[in-house]
Amino acid sequence: MNTSVNIRYGILALCLLSCAKDPDIRSADKIAVHWRIVTNFTDQQDAFEAEFTITNGSDLTLTNSNWGLFFNMAPRPLISPKNPQPASLHHINGDWYRLQPEKEFLLEPGKSVKIAYRGTEAVIKDTDRPLGLYFVFYDDEQKESGITEVIDFTWSAFATKDQINRTPGDEEPIPTPEWTYKNNLSLKQISVPEASIYPTPVKMQIGIGACTLSSEMSIFHTPDLEKEAAYLGSSLRELTGTPFKTVTSRPERKSITLRLDKIRVAGIASEAYQMEVTPRGITITGSDAAGVFYGIQSLRSLIPLEVFKSPSPSFSIPCVTVEDAPRFAFRGLHLDVSRNFQTKETILKLLDLLSFYKINRFLFYTTEDEGFRVEIKDLPELTEVGAQREHTYGKEAPVLHPAYGSGPFAEQEGKYGNGYYSRVDFIEILKYASDRHIKVIPELNFPAHARAAIKAMEARYERLMKAGKELEANEYRLIDPDDKSQYLSAQGYSDNVVCVARESAFRFYEKVVDEMAQMYTDAGLTMDEFHTGGDEVPEGAWTKSPMALKLMKEHPEIKHIQNLQSYFFRQLNKRLKPKNLKLHGWEEVFMTKTNDGWQPNAEFTNAGAIPYIWNNLFDHPDLGYRLANAGYDVVLCNVSNFYFDLAYSKDPQEPGLYWAGFVDVRNAFTFAPYDMYKTTNKNSMGQRLDLEDPHGGATSNNIVVERLKPEARKHILGVEAQVWSETIKGRDMLEYYTLPKLIGFAESAWTKERVWENIENKNERDAEIQQGWNAFANSLAAEELPRLSYMNKGYNYRVPPPGAIIVNGELKANTEYPGLIIRYTLDGSEPDESSQPYDGLVSVASIVKLKCFDSAGKFSRTIHVDVQ
Repeated sequence: MNTSVNIRYGILALCLLSCAKDPDIRSADKIAVHWRIVTNFTDQQDAFEAEFTITNGSDLTLTNSNWGLFFNMAPRPLISPKNPQPASLHHINGDWYRLQPEKEFLLEPGKSVKIAYRGTEAVIKDTDRPLGLYFVFYDDEQKESGITEVIDFTWSAFATKDQINRTPGDEEPIPTPEWTYKNNLSLKQISVPEASIYPTPVKMQIGIGACTLSSEMSIFHTPDLEKEAAYLGSSLRELTGTPFKTVTSRPERKSITLRLDKIRVAGIASEAYQMEVTPRGITITGSDAAGVFYGIQSLRSLIPLEVFKSPSPSFSIPCVTVEDAPRFAFRGLHLDVSRNFQTKETILKLLDLLSFYKINRFLFYTTEDEGFRVEIKDLPELTEVGAQREHTYGKEAPVLHPAYGSGPFAEQEGKYGNGYYSRVDFIEILKYASDRHIKVIPELNFPAHARAAIKAMEARYERLMKAGKELEANEYRLIDPDDKSQYLSAQGYSDNVVCVARESAFRFYEKVVDEMAQMYTDAGLTMDEFHTGGDEVPEGAWTKSPMALKLMKEHPEIKHIQNLQSYFFRQLNKRLKPKNLKLHGWEEVFMTKTNDGWQPNAEFTNAGAIPYIWNNLFDHPDLGYRLANAGYDVVLCNVSNFYFDLAYSKDPQEPGLYWAGFVDVRNAFTFAPYDMYKTTNKNSMGQRLDLEDPHGGATSNNIVVERLKPEARKHILGVEAQVWSETIKGRDMLEYYTLPKLIGFAESAWTKERVWENIENKNERDAEIQQGWNAFANSLAAEELPRLSYMNKGYNYRVPPPGAIIVNGELKANTEYPGLIIRYTLDGSEPDESSQPYDGLVSVASIVKLKCFDSAGKFSRTIHVDVQ
């Protein structure tokens, strides 16, 4: 990282302020800004109204020309306010906006002004508020004379129904304490088995007695399991404080044995294992090294919680016999580090977590509109420009503008817009993942979502053109400079699509792929899978590009300009085929535009390409099954179950997105991969969605869906959870969004087909699901969550807030995970570990504050309940 950049821009900002013509600008950090959502229910359909209040505590008079307020917020199309305002809001690009004064604007020191604006699509959460606010000041010639960040920024709580509901038709319940209490009534506390493993094994039998582990036991392994033995030894040393000896000659005394054999479990001979724990020792037999490794993780699951909390030289685990194998060969997590960067150390810690829950694929999303995060040799601009964000007014500048609250200065401490992985970092991540039997799949998203690469290559182009190297300058250029197309991407960009008619675009792609492949080689690995992205090419792209239109004339078979996306993938597939890569892509890559709309594209069926299917709620709810039935091998990434960046609930304080509804642990836990209509029961607005129809005809929602054919089950390769990072800042937030959803996802990815998946009667199925969920929720409270507090120096998982209601002066409270401790106060203070635990016998006369705590001391948000 180039720390001199931070110093340079810090000095520049101070110089701009201190050297400005108006000395009063130096007090500009005393200008306060307040924001609030007025209502989502205006007199215009699907329009919300929000309001800024600017209070001028500085010595500077704000005029109609000497300032602009820049910030980021979730992109929403703006509409004109009902009444004239003293300042107006303008969308610049992406999530970057500018508030600028109108002609009559004047704000003297000590005065305040309110500025209303309107937009489409509701805003309902704290994470929707403006972020990264800063003022830019201008001199008499309209040149920038100073930049200062807003220090005093506040916002009003989302409190009323019209501020929390998205539309009058929003049926998703507001999770008030009272609603949560009623929703939790179906859950009961039960005793958790002494020995439990998640994800649930195919078969586990608890025996008699226990096995005592200590460093007196050596780890005996065959030579081909050296890494697995070393991993186990390191894990046990952390828990005992003493080293465990690894040996390749069978010891005479009690030992832990790791070995390979030709075993099959439930018909599966890959990643399978058998584990036997007896008083005489432990044996883990794997069908391969991965199977042995997963047996080790199951062994770790059996270690008592107290040992994770307080390491002990010796401890006992129950005697068990386990036979286990994964349901799916592909069990993945996708992580976006481009919108908001995550450090190498965070990635390594996440990989440890994935391996514990037997996740074996990591889709590493390192390129996006807002960031290019991997160093590529010979293309330094990709990280010098593409991995840095700073203030730049005017999208033609070859740098990235602020996004997601990253602020006006590059390399600013405490922000998450800047950063990248050096080649050394990336190689270390690859090795670390491989040692944990996780395959890292890199992604270079083209032709859309490519603004960081585009801007970086424009900077390279300008540098080389100034040096008189025109041929070299065009070698990796990604745009048609004469393109006049107008479009707006889903994330609000008007300049994020690569010109697929340029040979240099393919040359660039191959260059990046080759450099990434070399990093795999340097790590002692082979890159044999690569994700090409391909999603969300906005309508309107390429329509006024001379290069693209010329290509369309040369290839009339393309027919529709939007099918240039398929053309790009077709050409890319041919070029990358000699590199022995299996190409993956988002579902849009495998669609083609016809007179009847978008349809599955049969041309890639036998190309070995793998579509990732996210859309199971909107225009193509059955797309995954349609493609599988057509012969595609698919990965299911269902947005209704596996998008971890979607908020746990509609509570305004619960961070996250909600464009496809809300995803909690139960959604991830409850998923029927071969009949997903059974577990997709509401749409993004919480309205009932009945896609079940045993005859495959029209449903009560008038949606005709195609069911998965029995012979097409083999084409469901597996499942993947997604973590997009628009609202995620830093490691703590990443872990909060991911945990405990990941544990529920692991059940859907690894565990054998569950009984309820084949129950056709909805009432009977729901009862079976509830029974399974109740047991799982109890285990989360008793074991899984507290262990995460101690594992690997601790993870920042989410503890759900309690539900509570006051009836006739008596407090009634419960929790989503039975077994969590509810603590409360009656004097207005915050509940802590010393506060009174709720025992079901509490009379109250005024407001009560409550929190849930687990046995490790981790706690939820505070809720308030008042006597009616």
